[in-house]
Amino acid sequence: MRSQLLSTPHLVEIITAIICGTLSRIATLREDYRQYPTFPNGYLNQAVLGFVAALLGAVMVPAVITGNFTAVTFLALAIRQFQAVRQLEQKSLLLLEDVEYTHRGHAYIDGIAKTFEARNYSALSVALVIGVIMEVMEHNSPLSRVIAGIAGGICVFVLLSRMTKGQIIADLADVTVAQIHIRNHELYVDDMFVSNRVGIERGQEMLTTEGMAVIVKPKHQHFRVTLDNFGQRQAILFELTRGLGVKRYHYMRKNYDDGRIAFAIVPIIRDEERMIQIVRHTPVLETSKKTHSPLRNWVNRHE
Repeated sequence: MRSQLLSTPHLVEIITAIICGTLSRIATLREDYRQYPTFPNGYLNQAVLGFVAALLGAVMVPAVITGNFTAVTFLALAIRQFQAVRQLEQKSLLLLEDVEYTHRGHAYIDGIAKTFEARNYSALSVALVIGVIMEVMEHNSPLSRVIAGIAGGICVFVLLSRMTKGQIIADLADVTVAQIHIRNHELYVDDMFVSNRVGIERGQEMLTTEGMAVIVKPKHQHFRVTLDNFGQRQAILFELTRGLGVKRYHYMRKNYDDGRIAFAIVPIIRDEERMIQIVRHTPVLETSKKTHSPLRNWVNRHE
């Protein structure tokens, strides 16, 4: 019976890995401009999932060392569980679509759910690496093992954070404030036609006096492939309306000639600098990004 119990070094190893893995998940669970999650229950749910992920990574190495391979099989079950959690996140956000100022869009929701799933895998990886390092250094002093394990966990956390950090709109486009004009009962943002649905004179007056607009211009033409994606444009509009609120109207229009995209709203909060920063920091969705290397390779093969 005693041979099946974990030794003190293994217990120290597991506890260290669990704590660091959980902290790595909590470190990424910050309230950002996407405003999700913003409620205590959401934080608690994600923190507990991070703890479970860290626990699985922490017990992996001791389980293999002690020959308890049954415990390792729980890893596959846990991954299935994380995938199920991603699906629940998607369903939860989809249920909120009809009560938001405007829809997030399926592409944005898919990206958010995948991000939260990936962060759980990050917590698992941090805990696993700490366990491996501390096991390799089993003949060193306990303090040196803990220090080396934590250092390795930090390196893995930083590496994974940089690898999974996506682009933002500011990387692909210039964002500038634009002026709203009404010409012959049609809405223009600078020189771009946006809509002929501007309502009665009261609505037109509200647009010209209280409205705000911004234009997103691609830095290079091939960035239009990403920015022209409807899911990407919908994500920008959602962030604008979520960050500034909507008093009455919101519009989105694409210029087919030069790729500029105009966004116009009558916000609750009138703050041009905040509007610019919201658009600039909107994430580039994974589903909208395209790689040009397969096309270039195909062209090179057929020249």
